[in-house]
Amino acid sequence: MVRVSVLADCLKTISNAEKRGKRQVLIRPSSKVVVKFLQKMQENGYIGEFTIIDDHRSNKIVVELTGRLNKCGVISPRFDVQSDEIEKWVVNLLPSRQFGHVLLTTTYGIMTHEEARKRKTGGKVIGFFY
Repeated sequence: MVRVSVLADCLKTISNAEKRGKRQVLIRPSSKVVVKFLQKMQENGYIGEFTIIDDHRSNKIVVELTGRLNKCGVISPRFDVQSDEIEKWVVNLLPSRQFGHVLLTTTYGIMTHEEARKRKTGGKVIGFFY
């Protein structure tokens, strides 16, 4: 079977492990986008530490789960979003204004919807987590 999206596969693996109550999860293969996505999740406290294991192929990642993650997913295709349209996406994807994050890829790198709003920049919607 051909992998269509490495990021979608990663997030589904994390989500399934979280539902099963696991403490750790092994993710393979790895990519730059997956690592950046995990860094944003870690900054916001949804996952614990993660380590990248170099296996001379496409790397593996071991993620420590904290039990705070309810749902995470990928938005495919990656729709273009202008800075004034970010709020519509937040309302559609997240259950509440108080928690959860929508991740965008912008010219300044991958960032949450709050950072993009502060910088007044748009981009493409990658995914969400809450």
